[in-house]
Amino acid sequence: MTDIRPTRDFVTCRLLRRRVFIEEQGVSEADELDDMDEQAIHLLAMSGGKPVGTARILLLGDTGKIGRVCVLPEARGKGIGAGLIRAAVSELRALPGLARAKLGAQTHALGFYERLGFVAYGPVYDDAGIPHRDMVLDFQIG
Repeated sequence: MTDIRPTRDFVTCRLLRRRVFIEEQGVSEADELDDMDEQAIHLLAMSGGKPVGTARILLLGDTGKIGRVCVLPEARGKGIGAGLIRAAVSELRALPGLARAKLGAQTHALGFYERLGFVAYGPVYDDAGIPHRDMVLDFQIG
């Protein structure tokens, strides 16, 4: 059973992101680490008492930007990533004045996010050496 909750445990979230983005995907430390963690809402997925995934939410006007979504390799294929996205959307829908959730999806994951209600828009772009495309979930529609 996986438990997903908001957390202030930035150290654990950063360790998960380091393992997935820096060590596994080859993202540079300079691209992964920024000064946005303190102002973000973080979600932490725990399974069997161990941290297995995380996501970060930034509030930008009437938009919640979901990012830094990762699940450890050994925990993939169990619905944890989808659970993180659903939890992030739920957190955002509970906040007054937000109209949409937005994210930058790695292109290989477009179908995953589409199944969760997100719609791709705009061109493919490079983010830390990985092709991405912006996606949005309009709260008035989805």
